[in-house]
Amino acid sequence: MIVFSASTFSLVWGLVAACAYALGGLFGGRLSPHQSRNYLWVISLFHGLSVIASLIPTPDLPPHFGFAAALSATAWLVLLVYTLEHHWFPQMQTRWMLSSAGLVAVVLPLIYPGQALHSTASAWLPLHWVLGMASYAMFAAAVVHASLMSRAERQMRLAEADPTGLPLLTLERLTFRFVHLGFFLLSATLMAGWWFGEQLYGPDKAMRWDHKTIFSLVAWLVFLLLIWGRHFRGWRGPVAVRTLYIGSALLLLAYAGSRFVMEVLLQRTV
Repeated sequence: MIVFSASTFSLVWGLVAACAYALGGLFGGRLSPHQSRNYLWVISLFHGLSVIASLIPTPDLPPHFGFAAALSATAWLVLLVYTLEHHWFPQMQTRWMLSSAGLVAVVLPLIYPGQALHSTASAWLPLHWVLGMASYAMFAAAVVHASLMSRAERQMRLAEADPTGLPLLTLERLTFRFVHLGFFLLSATLMAGWWFGEQLYGPDKAMRWDHKTIFSLVAWLVFLLLIWGRHFRGWRGPVAVRTLYIGSALLLLAYAGSRFVMEVLLQRTV
């Protein structure tokens, strides 16, 4: 049976953030652009507090981390990106998409808090995680923009009004900016794991050729192919979007997918 085993602080802010996401999805359309921006910052604050709370140790509960916490942190960073974008592109309409994803992401760590972090873990381990989660977030943001771009293309073919509120070329430019930034962060994450794996995880876990490593490297190669195809072959439209989706799915399987299988399905420590 699933039980709520998160700390009280994490539980409270997680539930508050979940309510904020739900209210934003239901009633956000009635807010003015200025009110909408302010409300996005409020949700970002609540979600951020829930992420930070799960990493704060208590006398009877050490900090925990797992696939759900990784997805929650990724969703939080994507929300921050969207909140900042909303200042420059207030016409972008992704309320339902982000509210639904954010609601699920903020509730998951309350049900699956992950595994306790060892006190002997390296002080550099959080930096490694931050790089990894940031790369997740940039590719997730790229996927969101790519989905909007595909929808805008379909609307153009049907001679209908564009529901995204942004020109197609602007969406395409934003998509590949996130791809390039995500690729840089993913490269930094892999390099840190390669060179400092022994200090981060211990001598028996330094750059193991496990599912996480293999999926991460294959995803890195797919993103490299996407960037190469964009610059030298002029890839755009469905070809570029499908390649982005494939790379993002592989990256999702690399950490969150592997941890989900180990923590939930097999119930093993990693």
